[in-house]
Amino acid sequence: MRKVHVQPPSFPAVATDQLLQVKPGLRWQVMCGDAGHWRVGVYSPPETGADQCGELERHDCPEYFHLLSGRLTLVLHEAAGVRELALEPGHPVLVTVPHSGFCPDGPHSGAALVVERDSLSTEYRTPKEWREAT
Repeated sequence: MRKVHVQPPSFPAVATDQLLQVKPGLRWQVMCGDAGHWRVGVYSPPETGADQCGELERHDCPEYFHLLSGRLTLVLHEAAGVRELALEPGHPVLVTVPHSGFCPDGPHSGAALVVERDSLSTEYRTPKEWREAT
């Protein structure tokens, strides 16, 4: 298990009222935010199946996912076991359980907008470690 603590400001400075640039081929790109409140980014994992998700993360706050393009499936570790949740256009999800994700159509072929707090702690564990912790 490992822990990561993020403190504000946890996002890059950007010019306001102008288009932001999303870099292709990145798992996680923090785009911008409001210091002490929220940050927003684009999530696009290279994994193509749940079996490749060797580490799941859980924040100490909810995390909002909204599909932007392609196909992206979240892997959620819940009390009843692991569940795959395919994101759907126009149907965001608020995630509180340990999670990861994959793009079934190829690495970085799907992307989701993610909104989370500007200050947060994240715990990372393998699926086995999450099972043993529950």
